[in-house]
Amino acid sequence: MRQGNGIADQQVHANGTVADAIAAVLKREGVDIVFGYPRNQILEAAARIDIRTVIVRQERTGLHMADAVSRMSKGERMGVFVMQQGPGAENAMGGVAQAFADSVPVLVMPQGYALSQMHVPYNFNSTRSMATYAKHAEPLTSGDQVVPVLRRAFAMLRNGRPQPVVIELPYDVLDKPYDAPFDYVPGKVALSQPGQADIEAAADLLVKATNPAIYAGQGVHWSEAYAELQELAEHLAIPVMTSLPGKSAFDETHPLALGSGGNGINGGVRKWLEESDLLFGIGCSFTATSFGLKIPDGKRVIHSTLDPLDIDKCVPSEVALIGDAKLTLAALIEAVKRRVPQTRDASSVAAKIKETEAAWFAKWRAKCEQETSPLSPYRVLWDLQQTVDVANTIITHDAGSPRDQLVPFWKSTTPHSYIGWGKSTQLGYGLGLAMGAKLVHPDKLCINVWGDAAIGFTGTDLETAARDRIPILSILLNNHAMAIELPIMPVATDKYRATDISGDYAAFARSLGCHGERVTEASEIVPALRRAIAATEAGQPALVEFITEQETEISRG
Repeated sequence: MRQGNGIADQQVHANGTVADAIAAVLKREGVDIVFGYPRNQILEAAARIDIRTVIVRQERTGLHMADAVSRMSKGERMGVFVMQQGPGAENAMGGVAQAFADSVPVLVMPQGYALSQMHVPYNFNSTRSMATYAKHAEPLTSGDQVVPVLRRAFAMLRNGRPQPVVIELPYDVLDKPYDAPFDYVPGKVALSQPGQADIEAAADLLVKATNPAIYAGQGVHWSEAYAELQELAEHLAIPVMTSLPGKSAFDETHPLALGSGGNGINGGVRKWLEESDLLFGIGCSFTATSFGLKIPDGKRVIHSTLDPLDIDKCVPSEVALIGDAKLTLAALIEAVKRRVPQTRDASSVAAKIKETEAAWFAKWRAKCEQETSPLSPYRVLWDLQQTVDVANTIITHDAGSPRDQLVPFWKSTTPHSYIGWGKSTQLGYGLGLAMGAKLVHPDKLCINVWGDAAIGFTGTDLETAARDRIPILSILLNNHAMAIELPIMPVATDKYRATDISGDYAAFARSLGCHGERVTEASEIVPALRRAIAATEAGQPALVEFITEQETEISRG
């Protein structure tokens, strides 16, 4: 996690309200964008000191954009979302819960009712209501509390498990004159590493294992421990798999890469997950979830995590390492090299990985090369991967079929070029993630892959992308149905067509100011993608709608 890097001497704007003091804190912390929906006085106060305001079409998307800003900047440009009291805060609840589930720090500042009305039934109280899915929630009750409350908030955002912090801002406090000292200093990041005895025990296990595997989670992203992860894997010739949020923490074209897994899983991940005699989890929680990898019972495990509450929560461990992933790996590398000074030969392991992958992909090649219409979603995503510059692309999935059809096949090569998620699976999340990523990395092609169900939830924020000139590429897989629900809802579908959903989404995108195309033939996939990419390079967001078959088969390895 990085510290904020803002304007250290930013002063309170001459307008002089409590809202202006809060905005000045944000500027000192390095916040350069505030996402929101009116009304909330922070929006105007931020604009007064040249913090960009991005107004969304629904609150959840704004939180998703703030989420991506935090992720992509590793907390240096902390994502901030503000909204109105009452309905605005109520609408935002899902986005806060999503960030909480996937361990992403976001500063959420709902405007609150006046102090005299905050606790009157039945006014919505954000502090009370959001406390169960925030790391911390508290109200700002007076202007002289701006510095301590915001200091506390940013300290919690940047230290320990990353999760949202909610600060409720009563509107009659915000417009009062700010008359307290303004001595705010940006919060620090405090790092820790495991005790040496635990490092030595873990090193002993890794060195002696005959068929170990590394399981890397998103803690590798937050600590930017990419080089250390690769060094340990290469020194001991250990294959590496990643969790869904950890995807792209390890170059998936590396000879020791197994890939990533969630609900959809490739052959290499499956084989080593089941057959390895030792699993080293680094920067992961091992949280049991329907959409993540299930760790086989009885597996010998070394568990390295930032949060001690993760230890033995879902997966028993033989050795527990508590601390920052980068520091942990560095200490472990030093201990391992004392035991094994020379780098081990990885050729036999790499050959086995290559053979396993080839055998697995042979079962899926036909779908990835399918010529018939309706299109195979696997063909669409395969052609997409062959068309873009993967190293300079940031891609994310949506919930359901797009996630499961993308994850096992897409090979990320650069750090945090894939935004994986899934402990909560809210439809429509991917759009905001791609938009937020584009704001942090305007030089990269940012893509979200979603289906006809997801666009129904957040699709109107394509207008936000057009209006704010956030030129993302949106890949829509339209199979005219909630396909994965077909086996679950046969009677409702037969009687009432309950799973039938669709629309002309290319036309919808064009109506909102985006480049929009619909593709029905395999021969048109790549040309349409190239036209859409050209549109994004010209500054216009693009949506390409692919009419696909109702594919329900996913890879289980």
